[in-house]
Amino acid sequence: MKPMISVIVPVHNGGALFDRCLTALQQTLYQPWECIVVEDGSTDNTVEIAYNHGVRLVSGLKRRLGPAQARNIGAQVARGDILFFVDADVLVQPGTVGHVAATMQANPGMAACFGSYDDQPLAPNFLSQYRNLLHHYVHQTSKIEASTFWSGCGAIRRPVFLAVGGFNERLYERPSVEDIELGYRLQAAGYRVQLEKLLQVKHMKRWTPRQMLITDVRDRALPWTHLILQGGGAPNDLNLNFSQRLSTAVAFSTLFGLFLLPFTAWAWLLLALLLGLLVWLNWPFYDFLWQKRGLRFALMSMPWHWLYFIYSGASFVVGLVLFRLGRMEQVMAHGIRPLATPPPVSKPQTTVE
Repeated sequence: MKPMISVIVPVHNGGALFDRCLTALQQTLYQPWECIVVEDGSTDNTVEIAYNHGVRLVSGLKRRLGPAQARNIGAQVARGDILFFVDADVLVQPGTVGHVAATMQANPGMAACFGSYDDQPLAPNFLSQYRNLLHHYVHQTSKIEASTFWSGCGAIRRPVFLAVGGFNERLYERPSVEDIELGYRLQAAGYRVQLEKLLQVKHMKRWTPRQMLITDVRDRALPWTHLILQGGGAPNDLNLNFSQRLSTAVAFSTLFGLFLLPFTAWAWLLLALLLGLLVWLNWPFYDFLWQKRGLRFALMSMPWHWLYFIYSGASFVVGLVLFRLGRMEQVMAHGIRPLATPPPVSKPQTTVE
């Protein structure tokens, strides 16, 4: 018997991208399935867009609660055996929901699976192309047996989701690492999570340098550091594998080489060696970019990639210091997530059946 799939889309001021997301979902070939949209305190025409697509709409929230709680609310009203979380800025294929169903049916011992962005992001600007290709490459070259979870395109059996308590809505009120934290809890509880590399969606978001830095430092690096230190260590997987950690150390050493340039001519040799080592460590990725977008694109990506190592490593050091001083919890509460406590939502309002 084919499982019922509940596609859950949390959205806040989704606009035209959200409209395209639902239009793509309407092309789904698989049956039986349902689409649940949790409208998270939007101030634009998100409600009207959802109505026009005839989805099951959960609305009436007094203010924005964040994607973690929005997904939990969607899970409360879901009818499906499998919960399939999809971000409001991605495009699925007609066979995506069926792919999820087939993957879960073929692996009855698997609790959850997740995919990745494809290698053809919608936004044409360089930074959006680079960011999405980086995401795609990391997921396509990582281990199938995963130690984390991704809610942009991730499915989980509903009984398992409820058993582990869903997403941590208390700690992660803003978009953050709530999906990674859920994956860590699933692994700690003995559940199996799989990276399904053929499960791919198209990302529509347009990245800017400012958005990238805020997202990577405030919403990802610092909360992830807190999560790692609380758990006692980092898995050797995805963005945390050994070569990525070594590249971070080399990138910091490169900064030291730059500092020495005014004082000694030997610093040029040190700098050349360090940059060569960075290229060597990450050559598979740069070669991937070369094959996908050409040599010029690959060369343009290198300094952005090295910058990523530097600010990610710096964020970890800052997070480590705050954690040792006992101030990380305060930063998490006052700097990373809003101060106000969300109002209780015990009975979500389903406005469209």
